Amino acid sequence: MTEAPQPAPQQMQPEAMIMMLATGAFVSQAVYCAAHLRIADLLAGGPRSADELAVETQTDPHSLYRLLRSLASVGVLTEVGSKTFANTPASETLRVDSPTSQRDMVLMINDPEHVRVISNMLYSVRTGKPAWEHVHGVSVFEYFYEVNKPAGEVFNQAMTSFSRQTIPAILAAYDFSDAATITDIAGGVGHLLGAVLQKYPNATGVLFEIPQVLAHAPAMLDSYDVSDRVEIAAGDFTEAIPVKADVYMLKHIIHDWYDDKCQKILGNIRESMPDDARVLIIDAVIPPGNDSHPGKILDLEMLISPGGMERTAEEFESLLTKSGFKMTRIIPTPSPISIVEAVKT
Repeated sequence: MTEAPQPAPQQMQPEAMIMMLATGAFVSQAVYCAAHLRIADLLAGGPRSADELAVETQTDPHSLYRLLRSLASVGVLTEVGSKTFANTPASETLRVDSPTSQRDMVLMINDPEHVRVISNMLYSVRTGKPAWEHVHGVSVFEYFYEVNKPAGEVFNQAMTSFSRQTIPAILAAYDFSDAATITDIAGGVGHLLGAVLQKYPNATGVLFEIPQVLAHAPAMLDSYDVSDRVEIAAGDFTEAIPVKADVYMLKHIIHDWYDDKCQKILGNIRESMPDDARVLIIDAVIPPGNDSHPGKILDLEMLISPGGMERTAEEFESLLTKSGFKMTRIIPTPSPISIVEAVKT
């Protein structure tokens, strides 16, 4: 069954467009409820009625039907019969076992503690400071790794989920064949490094991360069968990065901070790196003007949570110059992120 196409905002009456955008929080929460209740997983075997799903999810049947009906109206699920629903390509990405699963990201973005921060965006706009600290009293990463570790685990799972989509794009866009040693700075549990080393079996790697995160790294590296080629190094990238490599990767790191802290991180890399090594900043590159780009929305998350920013090509070049680097090129990928390559000056 095909879905009725939804009108693009530009094709709608202005007042209808604003109303659609203003009520977007309802849709976002509806998707969150579906992800939390594992509705897509329950529909993996075929259509089921709202009453059946209510029994499985221990929810009120009529209320659940209203939720499912709303999701079907925006293409997440489809009502194939009276109060009977099936998955769509969109809802399939909420399945736990989907190779393109968005479930963990949906749970992280719409977690109640995160929603409280989003609702305080005006604070960040007025002050230029992260709303996260205003709401929770500590920085976002301190909150995840010290105050609320279960939320930190959801965050880690969301980042791993996002990596599943971006890593193939990175591997398709960049040639690592001339690198003997590749390091991933603040590389999480080693998802990207593992994938790169799997494709380039002659290379070795270094995974540099804080101890709390590295505890989960061996299992990920084992899944790529590269553990014997990876050195695990614990540390704080704002203090020192005592790692020598041919390529230094920074995926979704530089966007977490403003220039002053980024200069410190890049400076610590520069201090250790060989003269012929290169740095890869893997982030969104914001296009000019009114062009649509996911990074322009993600930039608001950087504003309210860590206190960072997505950057334009000019802003990357300026940051790198101030940090003692020369930007050599920007390589687009078949995903929302690009690879900004730089060398020492």
